[in-house]
Amino acid sequence: MKKIKLLLVMLLTISVAACFPSNNSAKTEVLLQGRTMGTTYSIKVVTTIERVASLKLQEKIDVALVQVNDEMSTYLSSSEISRFNNSTSTAPVEISDGFARVLQESMRLGQLSSGKLDITVGPLVNLWGFGPEQRPETVPNDEVLADTRARIGLKNLHLHGNTLSKDIPNLYIDLSTTAKGYGVDVVAELIEANGIVDYLVEIGGEMRLKGFKHTGELWAIAIEKPILDTSGEQRAVHQVIIPKDNAVATSGDYRNYFEVEGQRFSHIIDPATGKPIDHNLVSVTVISSSSMTADGLSTALMVMGPDEGLKFAQEHELAALFISKTEHGFKEAFTVKFRQYLK
Repeated sequence: MKKIKLLLVMLLTISVAACFPSNNSAKTEVLLQGRTMGTTYSIKVVTTIERVASLKLQEKIDVALVQVNDEMSTYLSSSEISRFNNSTSTAPVEISDGFARVLQESMRLGQLSSGKLDITVGPLVNLWGFGPEQRPETVPNDEVLADTRARIGLKNLHLHGNTLSKDIPNLYIDLSTTAKGYGVDVVAELIEANGIVDYLVEIGGEMRLKGFKHTGELWAIAIEKPILDTSGEQRAVHQVIIPKDNAVATSGDYRNYFEVEGQRFSHIIDPATGKPIDHNLVSVTVISSSSMTADGLSTALMVMGPDEGLKFAQEHELAALFISKTEHGFKEAFTVKFRQYLK
């Protein structure tokens, strides 16, 4: 389940004074780190080290994330999604609750965005070399693109409760646009279920936050400046935000791409053309109550481009920040709802 997106840089040393500072000096910020979904996770929970140990919290988190991978990773041949993708049967199959939950939200966002978010676009992602398959040596021609596009389309996928079916035998689902965000939501819900209400969860740049730091200050997040640098050595802060009790997701096209004869091809595919996006919008950040929803929306808005994306975000009252590249540097635009989170 590898989806390389623009990373959100956590400025854990930056904070904003809160109105209700903590009086419990025994609490601290316990850091839990690990690997999942082809990337890393970093989690901060405000509690005591002893409580984290007694709850076996990290073990529970790792078990939950393994289950997400087992359900929705296209990089695991044994996963639930891979078994569905590899099957040529069009008969309905029963799927797990987690898989159904992500599919339901992904399909809802697909319909809301008029197909700009399309979880059946996997064959095109693979064709351009951004999936589990090897990168092509040449740019796909129009005939190959047309043949591949014939294999996609949300209209060919049907979900009724926990029953999933497809109209064409070789339909392929790719949930890389929402599954990582779902993983964040799963971990956040697990933490809350264990009685911890102050936390920051981050998986591969997608985040969900709640409550306060152990000092009683609100969590602050830095949005990375979209600099074209595959080494990651030139990372810089573009904007600092205070998301409060929300999730944050950013999609960008400047870290995962390849070049052929001077032309850059992004990993973000426009289902309408079958080709990588080709506009000057370089990143979109969305704030929402769900990381899964923010994850999917940020990708949909990236596909739409700066003008259509901003209009869509305004019409649907989304909290979204758009960063575009111009001849004179970066230009940003944000919705009214996003303004409240600016530091």
